[in-house]
Amino acid sequence: MATTTAGDLSVPHLKRALGVWDLTWLSVVAIANLNIVPVIAAGGPTVMWLWLVAILFFFLPQGIGVIELSRQFPEEGGVYAWTKHMYGDLHGFLCGWCYWTANMFFIPSLLFYLLGLFAYIGGPALGRLAENPLFFGSVTIGLLWLTAFANIQNVGVGKWVNNIGGLGTLAAAVVLIVLGAVCVGRFGVSLPAAAFRLNRLDLNAFSTFGVICFGLVGLELGCVMGDEIENPRRSVPRGVFYGGTLSALQYLGATLALLLAVAQSDMKVLQGVLQGVDKMTDRLGTSWILLPLALLVAISVIGATSAWLSGSARILFVSGIDRYLPQVFGKLHPRRQTPYIALCAIATLSSCLILMSFAGSSTVKEAYVTLIDLAVVLQMISYSYVYASLFRVAFGPRGASSPHKWRIRFAAVSGMLTTALGLIVAFIPSHQVDSVLRFEVKMLASCVAVLGVAAGLFWFYSSRRAAVPALAAKA
Repeated sequence: MATTTAGDLSVPHLKRALGVWDLTWLSVVAIANLNIVPVIAAGGPTVMWLWLVAILFFFLPQGIGVIELSRQFPEEGGVYAWTKHMYGDLHGFLCGWCYWTANMFFIPSLLFYLLGLFAYIGGPALGRLAENPLFFGSVTIGLLWLTAFANIQNVGVGKWVNNIGGLGTLAAAVVLIVLGAVCVGRFGVSLPAAAFRLNRLDLNAFSTFGVICFGLVGLELGCVMGDEIENPRRSVPRGVFYGGTLSALQYLGATLALLLAVAQSDMKVLQGVLQGVDKMTDRLGTSWILLPLALLVAISVIGATSAWLSGSARILFVSGIDRYLPQVFGKLHPRRQTPYIALCAIATLSSCLILMSFAGSSTVKEAYVTLIDLAVVLQMISYSYVYASLFRVAFGPRGASSPHKWRIRFAAVSGMLTTALGLIVAFIPSHQVDSVLRFEVKMLASCVAVLGVAAGLFWFYSSRRAAVPALAAKA
């Protein structure tokens, strides 16, 4: 991208400050969401097979695709730039639009996880206060803007929020796995080996597979900040490998720990990883672990918020530079050299969503469900573009001459198929949905609205772009 062209003073220049371990912890904090582990583990022991299938046919291809596409197009914008090069500006804009709008819905849902932490950090009184929408909305919006300001300071400050969050995620996962191992060692395993056999597949299994795929999204996030990576050809592959490996091991270990240490009848009512830990610590008489673990999970949530916020802002930033959105989004802070307008825009839109999600809703749970549904669908649409771009590289002249062509082709085909499955599964209502018809109408109408707005904006700003050279020629 032009942002790194030497001597070009007409476009913004970003600071390169992200190294291998910054990308590693960015991947960990973005991907490893321990709060979805109890939801997945509630599906029973056979979910371990679903984890392995998703890692092999979705997560591994994701890593291969990110490394290959970032090598071909090492630019700011990541998924936006890859799709634009392969399929043109319209599809690049639609891919980027789905990506940042998905995160705009997902960021508030991340902060909503903090609701369950209040009961463990501050006791029952604070937990009851957190049920108050006004109090909880104020806290989540405040934390959202704190992370935005940290990223505005400079990428060096923002990356430490991500790094600390990644370390907190890893530490929390290790505590959970160790507790599970101690419980198994002291009380034994209640599950027979036969429980792990995959005898049949049902609709619930497919629904769980969709959640697993959504939990594995995020290896591309570092490449969205391509112009801010030090030595990207070296840093990106290593960061993807280290971060992906750590994330996969955390998910597998944490899920197995809950399956072996907590009865499935109890797992069905779990709404967060701390409730699973609560079951273990009650048996072991080590309830004191809950408070420090809650703090680690809180740090992880704030780090994940920072990671997805900063990544989403970069899509707005490059769209502003390309003039498919207001050019103001392409401005950098005069002293900090960060895309502060884009960061503030994402924070503002997410704040509005937090406020809107409570309208007509009496519980935070309802607000969370409202936000997360669209995030899954939109993220799968953007990933469909990513794998379609990889498909064109793999089966085009670039792929034919590559020494790794069969690996790239496997990643492209496998990624496209599993992403398509994840997109379809996203429209299968969960048991929390009261009206299937209302759910499907809401999902379809929302998708049409989001994509329609994107197409309208692209048409409007494309017309303005075309008018500028024409006016210049007349002058």
